[in-house]
Amino acid sequence: NHPDPPPHEYSNSQTTILSAALSHVPDYGFTREALTLGARDAGFLDVSVQLFPRGELDLIFFWLASRRGLLRGKVKNGLFENQHQPASLSPRGLSVEDKVRVLLLERLRMNAGIRHQWQGALALMSFPSNVPLSLSELHALSSDILSLAGDASVDAAWYTKRFSVSAIYASAEVVMTRDSSPGFSETEEFVQRRLEDCDALGGKVGAATQCLGFMGSTAAGLGRSWGLKI
Repeated sequence: NHPDPPPHEYSNSQTTILSAALSHVPDYGFTREALTLGARDAGFLDVSVQLFPRGELDLIFFWLASRRGLLRGKVKNGLFENQHQPASLSPRGLSVEDKVRVLLLERLRMNAGIRHQWQGALALMSFPSNVPLSLSELHALSSDILSLAGDASVDAAWYTKRFSVSAIYASAEVVMTRDSSPGFSETEEFVQRRLEDCDALGGKVGAATQCLGFMGSTAAGLGRSWGLKI
């Protein structure tokens, strides 16, 4: 078993407010104003935002955690089965690497409506006290992606692969904030190139380590590739 990140535990009231607040993020960003509007929508007083000691950061982490849950739901509902598969593909279906690509792109598409607000979120996540939990959430996404893709390895190579997936996703997310191409095709091409460059997801640790050179194989390097100011 691989270690889980620290959980984000919210009460029913907090979850209700945060869920409502997400609908205001496209217009107001990950801000206290979005939280306040979410509280009003859910029938709470404005003062209810005091339920969130981390303020706007709780809204960011709720977004990240809820998107991971949505990704798991999409897999249960046939995400892989609905992919266009070339005739030459093995009758066994998509490989682990293919599924990782599908999951990366599906998660990135979830950012379509808030990508113009994401730089503000990254600025908040860049505060030194927030960086460890931010990176923990990024690794939680990568752990989910590998698990959902069917990677059941338990050796040291799994951690290298997780770091690779984290690095590819983080850098692709930044690319997407600047992507004006139809259907975010430039971001999709970027992900494909990074996956091809790494060739890391089949357990080739040496290739993975070499791949990570493009952003630095340290937590600080990973954070910077995600746009964190560290």
